[in-house]
Amino acid sequence: MLHPATIEKNQRRALGFGLAAVGLWSTVATAFKIALGFLTPLHLLFLAALTSTLIFFLLLAWQGRMRETWRLARSRWRFYLLQGTINPFVYYWVLFAAYDQLPAQQAQAINYTWAITMALLAVPILKQKLSARELAAMVVAYGGVVLIATGGQWDFAATNWFGIGLALLSTVLWAGYWLINTRNTDAPIPAMFWCFAFGTLLLAVAVAIDPRPLPWHEWRALAAAAYVGIFEMGLTFLLWLTAMRTAERTSQLSMLIFLSPFISLILIYFILGEAIQITTLIGLSLICLGLYLQRKPT
Repeated sequence: MLHPATIEKNQRRALGFGLAAVGLWSTVATAFKIALGFLTPLHLLFLAALTSTLIFFLLLAWQGRMRETWRLARSRWRFYLLQGTINPFVYYWVLFAAYDQLPAQQAQAINYTWAITMALLAVPILKQKLSARELAAMVVAYGGVVLIATGGQWDFAATNWFGIGLALLSTVLWAGYWLINTRNTDAPIPAMFWCFAFGTLLLAVAVAIDPRPLPWHEWRALAAAAYVGIFEMGLTFLLWLTAMRTAERTSQLSMLIFLSPFISLILIYFILGEAIQITTLIGLSLICLGLYLQRKPT
């Protein structure tokens, strides 16, 4: 997977990798809630990030790219320390805290607006201008967020604004992370390895300071964290990157993303037992409509 010498354009293969990635991403909202039943957000993040770092390390060792990876660290360690601070250290800590506060259906739907947030942040960061269509897409998408946040009752006093705020902040962090990377031409797997390596070091310091001990004896906690590290942060990223690299037409791949939140709701209903609110379905549909309007070519 993603070995430099074996990348070939193959649309059917790309769609297969893309569907596998979307299917795995659809499970992570459920996995987050299950894992947070055993772990604090910090402990979950540390164990998951450590797992992901090991995955990237083993892949690079298998590809024989460790010398290249060390050279990258020597020349760019300050940049990747910053990147690792944003992702995974701060971004996932905020995201897991949001999932700890909110029902899974709310957190995953709101987090899905990160692409809209990225278009908004591109104005001050990349000096881009918003078109009328993009502004309309934002209004539609964030209308969906308000509907999901309030449950359609408009009872603002009963709304968990702290959890909603964390979920929205996670979209800012994630969008900002990728905007910073728009001009980064480093090879993606060594780059991701150093992001997670530096992030894991920071998390290790945070865990050492935290008075709550890691539940090393609880196998369910370790298994849940490993699942998140493999299928949210590690393997799934590689599957998607492989899909993008081998695709002849990336537009077909981008449409697969719209499947993920709705599959996720099905898993949330059957596995977590959350009753899916009609306002969640309507709000999520508005978010997806906003994303479609944003991506639709003029």
